Amino acid sequence: MKRREFLKNTVPVGIMLPSILSGISVKAFGATSPLLASLLMPTTETDHVLVLVQLTGGNDGVNTVIPLEFYSNYVNARKNIAIEETKVLTLTGTKKVGLNPAMTGLQSLYNDGKLKIVNSVGYPSPSFSHFRATDIWMTAADSTQLLDSGWAGRYLNYEYPNFPNGYPNSSMTDPLSIQIGSVTSLALQGPAVSMGMSITNPTSFYNLLNGVQDAAPNSYAGKELTYLRSISQQTQQFATVVKAAAANVPKQSTYPTSNSLADQLKIVARLIKGGLKTRIYMVSYGGFDTHFNQTNSTDTSTGSHANLLKNVSDAIKAFQDDLKFLGVEERVIGMTFSEFGRRIKSNASGGTDHGAAAPMFLFGKNILPGVLGDTPNIPAAATVNDNVPFQYDFRSIYASLLTNWLCVKEADLQQVMLKNFQLLPIVNSANCKIVAPNTSGETLITNYPNPFTTTTTIQFTTAGGHTLIQIMDAMGKVIRVLIDAEYPSAGTYKTTFETANLIAGVYYARFQNLTVQQVHTMVKVQ
Repeated sequence: MKRREFLKNTVPVGIMLPSILSGISVKAFGATSPLLASLLMPTTETDHVLVLVQLTGGNDGVNTVIPLEFYSNYVNARKNIAIEETKVLTLTGTKKVGLNPAMTGLQSLYNDGKLKIVNSVGYPSPSFSHFRATDIWMTAADSTQLLDSGWAGRYLNYEYPNFPNGYPNSSMTDPLSIQIGSVTSLALQGPAVSMGMSITNPTSFYNLLNGVQDAAPNSYAGKELTYLRSISQQTQQFATVVKAAAANVPKQSTYPTSNSLADQLKIVARLIKGGLKTRIYMVSYGGFDTHFNQTNSTDTSTGSHANLLKNVSDAIKAFQDDLKFLGVEERVIGMTFSEFGRRIKSNASGGTDHGAAAPMFLFGKNILPGVLGDTPNIPAAATVNDNVPFQYDFRSIYASLLTNWLCVKEADLQQVMLKNFQLLPIVNSANCKIVAPNTSGETLITNYPNPFTTTTTIQFTTAGGHTLIQIMDAMGKVIRVLIDAEYPSAGTYKTTFETANLIAGVYYARFQNLTVQQVHTMVKVQ
């Protein structure tokens, strides 16, 4: 049960509760009170990061992951844009599919065990409208359902209830999610507010670091725009922590030039390594609405679609290499998606029209590599109305990542995804099977002397990882954070609590370490 639900179901009407954490109210209760215990429940303890890569326009999956198993039918359906079989990039361990010749970066990741291809991802009754299909993917809605919250936004709202009230705070100093783009995506929209921070573009990011504003016209309107930008920058809650995180990373590995997706992912890698606790990042790359001249007529392995795929492939490969260089690849998984695929049969303009299912890529050290699902069965005589039928609901991908990467409890998953979806073997689920230390009857936090007058020494035993010690007064208000740090190893440590400016009375030391927490009572006397 989440904190908001506990309050709703257990607090009598009319009780006035003083403020405590994150805008939630609480009265002074004993350390064993179920209400206090509920309020002190941490969000899911994980340092995992999910990176969403949106390919806008509807990527042609059939010319991205080539169905070698049905190659002759593929050629019959796409005589004017089919990739020559000898040019298709082979993948270790399978002869059923291969990659577009432009995707050498993803081929390398696949052969290194860091890429998962999920065949034929879609949903029942697909929409062929860019706008409606995008909304469906962002919200995880049914085709007939209209939602105003995004799937990732609902997850973040569940993990960080009451946002933005009380944020940033000692437990979460950083943006919950970051999108590189002028408008925060519907995917990051919570039930009430957006759960994300937008960085307009890479230039704006570096301007933020250097204290430079984008140029505005030399006019009255331009001066007003400059003023508004200045105010916006001053009031941006998270600008300081973003700048600090970026400053922590003076060097990164090499990224391709003239590649806007690579520019975005380079920023993401820098912020992850820089120490942000941000759980979800989103980037986008457009141009996939390839209705005409998708390939060059003289060489179908080249052309506009190949250029797009090359940039995506090169950017992701550089990003993964950078994560390894920075020492954080264990923590990051990425996922590509597009609002729909394309029709099986190419059109007379050398392109492809809006379709249904398409492959998805998941990348990272902790994905389960390989190809999931059967090769799309290409009809021997495909018509202009033939689509790739979906094998996997895209919401199963989301549910699997939430459960096995972001460590959402299965019992809680339906509140995020709104219904049950099949979990798929796409990520090493052992990462979320955190075995809580057996602390039954064990005291993990003490203080001496107790009672005390002005100073007391607090001793605590941590299993390593994130450790938090907060001091609350008798009213249940957090008045000080003594420890909020990552410990590289288990051990027993000490810290000093100075209380000269505090009145005599009862205080509580709240200890939190991964899945474990304890509240210890202390008494200050005159």
